[in-house]
Amino acid sequence: MPDQYHHGVRVLEINEGTRTIRTVSTAIIGLVATAPDALPGVAAEAVVQSIAENGDAIYTAVSVGTASNSIRVRYVDPSAADSVIAVIVSGKDITVSLATDAQGDISSTANQVITAVNESAEASALVLADLEAGNDGSGIVNAIDFTRLAGGESEPFPLNTPVLVTTVSEAIGNAGTTGTLPGVLDAIGDQTSPVMVIVRVAEGETEQENEANIIGTTTAEGKKTGLQALLVAEQNLGVKPRILGVPGLDTENVTAELVIIAQKLRAFCYAYAHESQTISDAILYRDGFGARELMLIWPDFTSFDVNSASIGTAHAVARAMGMRAKIDQSVGWHKTLSNVAVNGVTGIDKDIYWDLQDPNTDAGLLNANDVTTLIQRDGFRFWGSRTCSSDPLFAFENYTRTAQILADSIAEAHMWAVDKPMHPSLAKDIIEGINAKFRELKNLGLIIDARAWFDGEINTKDTLKAGKLYIDYDYTPVPPLENLMLRQRITDQYLVDFASRVNA
Repeated sequence: MPDQYHHGVRVLEINEGTRTIRTVSTAIIGLVATAPDALPGVAAEAVVQSIAENGDAIYTAVSVGTASNSIRVRYVDPSAADSVIAVIVSGKDITVSLATDAQGDISSTANQVITAVNESAEASALVLADLEAGNDGSGIVNAIDFTRLAGGESEPFPLNTPVLVTTVSEAIGNAGTTGTLPGVLDAIGDQTSPVMVIVRVAEGETEQENEANIIGTTTAEGKKTGLQALLVAEQNLGVKPRILGVPGLDTENVTAELVIIAQKLRAFCYAYAHESQTISDAILYRDGFGARELMLIWPDFTSFDVNSASIGTAHAVARAMGMRAKIDQSVGWHKTLSNVAVNGVTGIDKDIYWDLQDPNTDAGLLNANDVTTLIQRDGFRFWGSRTCSSDPLFAFENYTRTAQILADSIAEAHMWAVDKPMHPSLAKDIIEGINAKFRELKNLGLIIDARAWFDGEINTKDTLKAGKLYIDYDYTPVPPLENLMLRQRITDQYLVDFASRVNA
């Protein structure tokens, strides 16, 4: 505060104290899919009508979408003799200055106006001019004020563009009937109706083309495509996808890239053990991955497909994504995917032997090798909670997600503290705020416990002088009850007082 003379009272506002930490949104799905016959966009159009017969023209926007509704067209009288027709474009406004004869009367026909507009580089970049049906274009046009194009609708799923979806049923109506997107949306919608970020990619003629389209790249213009487009979802849409998958298209190459995207977003991804026909295949497939952000699933569900009117593959990965979002919303991110009834499926496409009490089963072998499988008991369920992590500390799905959610929630909540004057009170406020959040999470059962503190050994005078502040915290995630051991004993002690019980 400047040392300025003042005869009176001034108030210096000091905002200190703990800030509330909000848990980041977790039930947000990010998926890449194909949909060749998804609903196309609609270009805006308008008819500019003249008083004379055969003088009407129709203008159709070159690009589809709601942005084309802002294009306007008008005809003006130059109010001068012997004027030539001219087209002027300002932003999205197209002005046609009409030709006149020696007496100053308008002489431009609809055909001449249409030709002039289409030959103008600036105007033809916005609209295509044509004769209105039933007109031959010979009529003389007249001055008309701006006519705005209307009816333009954006493509619901433009290629390689992250799209925010909040209503599954509406998205299904826009997705068409071919490609993977319709079935995936149906599978997710069977479980819940979460917020989703969807990237549609072109369907390739070969598996390699599909992989290239799905994995994506950054174009010369700086546009990210395929899976890479998920990285800009938060910037463009305001939400960060945290449950990732490419159901039906998750080949080994795609899954490898999916893991990288998940790590960058601090998200969790689900993938199928692609082309695995046997349990051995699935186990060997799992050996190719070592990321804590990945859960592998095998085999697939089956269900009735309304588009083909037959029983077909119901991609388990899509159900896993929907189930993960549902559990996040209804129970919490501390609960794993395993042992929750899955909606909308009628079978499993491979025979999987499972028994609740026998460890030597198909399901037990898959789980022991970090592959989540499918079982039928009171409905169909995912069975298994393990990731592909090479670090045992993150062996379980909820361990990884707890680490991700705590890291993002705590870090994102402290942007306010960056560049504040680093007094001891600032460090105290940060620590108290984090511990308050930990108490909340503990009381909600989302963690066992956690604690934040200031470590004087690492926060030396030199680090503090350099503007660095270290705050330590530890936490214990909630372990899933994977192996319940019931110890049964036979005894005769309950027969000792048999006589007294009879005579009582």
